[in-house]
Amino acid sequence: MFGSKLAGREPWLKAAKLDPATMKKSPLPFVISFIAELVMAYIMALVVGAMTGGEPTLLADLVIGFVLWLGFVATTLSVNHRYENFGWDLTLIDSGHWLGVLLIIGAVIGWFGAAAS
Repeated sequence: MFGSKLAGREPWLKAAKLDPATMKKSPLPFVISFIAELVMAYIMALVVGAMTGGEPTLLADLVIGFVLWLGFVATTLSVNHRYENFGWDLTLIDSGHWLGVLLIIGAVIGWFGAAAS
């Protein structure tokens, strides 16, 4: 059904205990992801603006992205995945993904600026 479109995603599928043969095609997860990441970027811009007095720098924003990831994302995924009986492999894959997202958001905010609170 998905064929080569899943190339490179096998470790995540295995860690998440998903079978591509039984997965439904739907754009909904992508729409939700897009909206959620826009909200995340907006909130991070507010945090960065408050912490830097509206004068963000690339380094400061990368550090803020890392700290937010460590304090909220990595910890939340670690707890949730333990209760859901997933292995640490899924936690590492998902945590790495979200670390990348927050660092990219931080870099973009550092490059373009953030509103002062």
